[in-house]
Amino acid sequence: MSDSSNMLTALSIGNYDAVHLGHQMLIQRARSHVGAAGRVVILTFHPHPMEVLNTSQAPHPIEPFQIRKQRLLDAGADEVVELIPTPELLAQEPDQFLDDIIEQYDPTIIVEGHDFHFGKRRAGTPELLTKLCEDRGIQTDILGPVQITLTDQSIVTASSSLTRWLITQGRVRDAAYTLGRSHELTGTVVQGQQLGRTINIPTINLDTDSLLPADGVYAGHARFTHNNQEHRVLAAINVGSRPTVQGITRRAEAHLINNDTSQWSPPKDLPEYEWPCTLELTGWVRDQVKFGSLETLKQQIRRDCSRICETLSC
Repeated sequence: MSDSSNMLTALSIGNYDAVHLGHQMLIQRARSHVGAAGRVVILTFHPHPMEVLNTSQAPHPIEPFQIRKQRLLDAGADEVVELIPTPELLAQEPDQFLDDIIEQYDPTIIVEGHDFHFGKRRAGTPELLTKLCEDRGIQTDILGPVQITLTDQSIVTASSSLTRWLITQGRVRDAAYTLGRSHELTGTVVQGQQLGRTINIPTINLDTDSLLPADGVYAGHARFTHNNQEHRVLAAINVGSRPTVQGITRRAEAHLINNDTSQWSPPKDLPEYEWPCTLELTGWVRDQVKFGSLETLKQQIRRDCSRICETLSC
């Protein structure tokens, strides 16, 4: 039994990948049931259960677990528990799985989405959850779909699978509608081939575990902290293998610019590499193209920068 047995506890279980608007609504609803004095506990699977059941069908995580955990806390959770999907856990029947959860966390109420499944072979449904909880004296709240409108005016249900698909199609503006924020690539600045310097367009190369969008150029910002000061700089973000320079590995790099499209100058004491940075992807600019020369590439990047400034209303 939890040490917090005298406290009202709202519990929710799921993958919570990317913490989209549907997830945020779940946390808000959980909070409404227990108030400021209660606690909201999120149990989130890591890695995805399909990594254990069938690795070939496991979806690529949209963001690293630590980023997900922080987003859940920022959204209003008091406690985020990493639920490791061991074969033993995944083999539990729904009632056994639920009983173990109840014993550990003593929830007052369990809040889940309309598509929630749990237990062996995902046999547990929202209807079964409601019945099992009723038999055990626990309340449930099952939320309906959270619908959003995309740029083409289509109305869709916010979900991790939809968000993942939009990102991989390069539709980062639509992904932002499902997330309630821009999709972000979070990682560390590392050394690249330094070819950008040869055409006077240096870039930062980001080592990231965040889900990369489709190959192309994107408008956005680079965000980082240096000497306790927050920096947010306009960026032309390129994702892909860089065919003009015979690149092979897909990666993300960004050319940082000022509002007048001139090259941004970093603080003098900012290290060249190994500093954390986040790239915010605001909108798609163009496809990745193999240019005939570095000079042609340079001219196109200048046009990209001008377009990005116009797009972001600099």
